[in-house]
Amino acid sequence: MFLGGDIGGTKTHLAIFDRDLKIRKEKIYPSHNYATFSLILEEFLKGETVSIITLGVAGPVQNGKCETTNLPWVLESQSLSKEANGTPVFLLNDLEANAYGISVLGNDDFICLNPGQKQTGNQALISAGTGLGEAGIYWDGKSHIPFASEGGHADFGPRNPLEIDLLIYLSKLFGQHVSYERVLSGIGLYYLYRFLVEVKSYAQNSEVEASKDPKDITKCAISRSCPTCKKAVEIFSEIYGAEAGNLALKMLAIGGVFIGGGIAPKILPFLQAGDFLESFFSKGRFRKLLQTIPVYVIRKENTALLGAADFGRQRYKDAL
Repeated sequence: MFLGGDIGGTKTHLAIFDRDLKIRKEKIYPSHNYATFSLILEEFLKGETVSIITLGVAGPVQNGKCETTNLPWVLESQSLSKEANGTPVFLLNDLEANAYGISVLGNDDFICLNPGQKQTGNQALISAGTGLGEAGIYWDGKSHIPFASEGGHADFGPRNPLEIDLLIYLSKLFGQHVSYERVLSGIGLYYLYRFLVEVKSYAQNSEVEASKDPKDITKCAISRSCPTCKKAVEIFSEIYGAEAGNLALKMLAIGGVFIGGGIAPKILPFLQAGDFLESFFSKGRFRKLLQTIPVYVIRKENTALLGAADFGRQRYKDAL
């Protein structure tokens, strides 16, 4: 049995898988309700025996240690292994785990935004959710090998007057460094809404003002019941496409770009409307190259969980 985990700023999703990657036990924990991850692991493993534990963690992993970006947690593979009675523990960046999960998905788990051309080469993954994650998937001539990055924390680069105004607005909130994550995330969508209200004189939405929940912005945008929410999601989609195109260029991801995370499936009509891809393609002399790159939205919610479990399964096989 293999334990896979997807540890994010909002929730921690753990599951025990068999050799065929079928789930035998799973549970989702509200991350902020626990002072440490160890408390969750201890609770989940009561009465269970697993061969290996692999955890996808939202944050940079260095030498088997991760200080989570959006949680006050520190995870160390050696310490967790001792707490789990010596069971081997591997820590992966959450987007790295997500990228490993792509290889075990089926065709129905993807929605194609741009068919592009079938090419063999590097791939890339970008995922907006609680935060913004980015990962590369290197083609070594035989297989695709995911690797982590923290590209979501790179400087936000505005492309037009409206986005320049947005940068100025966000810099007043966060100081000199405004990352793409400040825009392309759940809370970033709320900041976009507030920017339209405070700077561009758009009408407030009573539901959003009461909840301050980006899910309500998405809901009102999809239903077309609120022009402010609709505009916020449109801007979000355009910037999402632009940064996905940036990542494609940096990774030379001719093998495909995958859009993961929890937000993309919820705003799919906006991603399919055209502005996302136009922003993705709009790279000057490299427009034609970008047009050849397939772009897919990942529909399956537990891709990172599957990827973590499959990583552990492969490591277990190699150790036999």
